[in-house]
Amino acid sequence: MLKQYKIRNYDFKLVILVVALTFIGIFAVGSAADESLQRTQIMGFIFGSFLMLVISLFDYSVLLKLYWLSYIGSIGLLLLVYVFGETTSGAQRWITLLGIRFQPSELAKILLILFYAQFIMKHREKLNTFKNIGLCCLFILPSLYFIYKQPNLSTTIVVAVMFCVIMFVGGISWKLVTGILAVFIPTAIILFTIIIQPDQTLIKDYQQARILAFLYPDKYANAEAYQQLNSIMAIGSGQLYGKGYKTNEISSVKNGNFISEPQTDFIFAVIGEEFGFVGSCVVIVLLVLVTLECIFIAHRAKDLAGSIIAAGMAGLIGFQGFLNIGVTTMLLPNTGVTLPFVSYGLTSLVSLYIGIGFVLNVGLQCKKYY
Repeated sequence: MLKQYKIRNYDFKLVILVVALTFIGIFAVGSAADESLQRTQIMGFIFGSFLMLVISLFDYSVLLKLYWLSYIGSIGLLLLVYVFGETTSGAQRWITLLGIRFQPSELAKILLILFYAQFIMKHREKLNTFKNIGLCCLFILPSLYFIYKQPNLSTTIVVAVMFCVIMFVGGISWKLVTGILAVFIPTAIILFTIIIQPDQTLIKDYQQARILAFLYPDKYANAEAYQQLNSIMAIGSGQLYGKGYKTNEISSVKNGNFISEPQTDFIFAVIGEEFGFVGSCVVIVLLVLVTLECIFIAHRAKDLAGSIIAAGMAGLIGFQGFLNIGVTTMLLPNTGVTLPFVSYGLTSLVSLYIGIGFVLNVGLQCKKYY
């Protein structure tokens, strides 16, 4: 499983980008929350970095032979949450194993990427048949269902988009893509029209309220739109260079408690306020560079499985980052999703580092090195 690699082929650029994002996150979490959460984030970084290093040195082609275990493991973890999960703030998303509390949906994303990487490569010659397309869609449905029922609509959307990226890279026919879009777009418009009606039953009431708050923020200024409006105000108040790290101004987002849990979903508002427009741009640029580096590795991968792993991580990091920042700046309706490598969350951080470990190994075996 372990192979001899040349150190010059190791993608240190990707490592530096990821570590830089994590360091920004550690400082931001330390400002937005108490020191215990910052220490937890540091421990997550250390543990995640160790796993990333170890995984990056193992031949992914060998590990992918266990792809069915990856799938069973992802479904098993989500099923455990569905049956035995702990409920916090009305959401059943966590379980405790061996005294460690974690969120299985974060690890499930990585396991699903690994499963589809091998499954699609094994069926790449006949991927565009009704049977194989149907199987790919069938296999993703349990994950989407269990995550949605937590309830966790935002992560459901992230996994769905990640699946679409995987299928596209896997070689799904352009004709099929066009046909799907021709059906999906009008269907999405119809569904959107339905869910904003008063008597709709497709989504939960709080989810509908968030959408309505996005459409009519003035009407919901003291309710569902409250956090997003304060987030925009915080980012704007940071101006060019910000108010400074751990600002003491009582009017700040974190000091005035204008946003609940600023260390997670709204960490970008804290960064915008304390580090200003420059700091916000640095985070966005780093996220874009990490995504692009994964795409470059996917393009150079020695086989289709490697391309899917790297592209899947690119889709996950890129779209989740876009979703989080879109919510924080009110370009999108409010939904709870972390900012990759930056927001507080042990499971999220460690899972992302595991995924990056696989991407690094794909990079070590790129075609240009053979």
